[in-house]
Amino acid sequence: MTLTRRKMLKNTGLALAGMTGLGSIAPQSGWAATELKLGTTQIHSLSDGHLILPPDFIFAPMPKDELAPILSEYGLGNGPLTPSCNVTLMRDGERTVLFDTGSGPAFQETAGELVDALDALSLSPEDVTHVVFTHGHPDHLWGVLDDFEDPLFSEAEHMIGRSEWEYWLDPNTVDTIEEARTTMAVGAKRRLEVLEDSITLFDDGQEILPGVAAHASYGHTPGHMAFEIRQGSNSVMVVGDSIGNHHVAFARPDWHSGSDQDQATAAKTRMRLLDHMAADQMQFIGYHLPEGGLGRAERKDSAYRFVAEGA
Repeated sequence: MTLTRRKMLKNTGLALAGMTGLGSIAPQSGWAATELKLGTTQIHSLSDGHLILPPDFIFAPMPKDELAPILSEYGLGNGPLTPSCNVTLMRDGERTVLFDTGSGPAFQETAGELVDALDALSLSPEDVTHVVFTHGHPDHLWGVLDDFEDPLFSEAEHMIGRSEWEYWLDPNTVDTIEEARTTMAVGAKRRLEVLEDSITLFDDGQEILPGVAAHASYGHTPGHMAFEIRQGSNSVMVVGDSIGNHHVAFARPDWHSGSDQDQATAAKTRMRLLDHMAADQMQFIGYHLPEGGLGRAERKDSAYRFVAEGA
C-alpha cells in the first residue's frame, strides 16, 4: 500500500505506523523535553511523538525541478516524512500552561505521548491550569479528551482564537472543507463541543495571559494563532504550524505547501514571521521542527535556515 496525501487525510483514525509498504521509518531522537528560561518563566518543549506523512502531503504543489536539490540537501528521499510533534509547556510559578494537547490515541500510533512527557516532569494532566490552542488540526487538538470523552486536563481553562473556534464549530465547514479533510472537521467539532461551556475565546493582539500575546498567523487554518511569551526584553514565539518544517519552509517560504488549508495566505504568514524573527534573532518553538523545535531563523542567501538550539 502506498501512503498518499489523500489516504493519510481520510484515514486519520488508522494506525498508520503499522501499514505495510511505507519503507524504512527514520528513528526519532528519543528526547522527552527541551528547556529554556525567560527570567523566572520555565518553558519546555515536550515530545508527543512523531507523525508519518506521505511526501506529497507537503510537496505536491511545489515545482519538482526546484524542489529536488532542497530535498537532497536535507537528505530527504522518496520515503515517508517523520516530523516531530513538540508541545510547548510554560510554567511561571502560578500557571502551568500547555500550548496544544497533541494527538491523543486516535490519530497515529507514533504520536500521543504527551502524558508520558508530562509524567517525566512529575506533572499530571490535573496540574495543567491552562490549555491554549494554536489551531484545530488532529495532532494539536485531539489529545484534549480522555478515554471517556471527557476533558483530559480537567482543572484547566481552555482557550482558542475566536476565528478558529467559529470555523470548526460552523456546521457548513464539514461540507466546504477539502473532501479529504472531512474527518478532521468532524473530529475537531466533536472535541470542541465538549469544551463549549467552558472555553475562553480571544482575538489577535490580545494578551491572553500575563506575558503571553496572541498573534494571528492565518493560512495553515483560517484562525491559526502564534503566541509570543515575553518577560522583560526576552521572548520566545510559539509558532505552531505556521512554519511547518525545517527544510522547504525555510528554503522557500514563498512556495505553497500542501499541508496548508489556505496556501497563499499561509505563505505570506510564513515569510512575515521568518523575516521578523530572523531580524530580531528571536527564539521560537515550531511544532514540527527537529530537536524539540527550539531554535532561531538565520538568513541564507535570499531565504532562511533553521538553527536548532534544542537537545
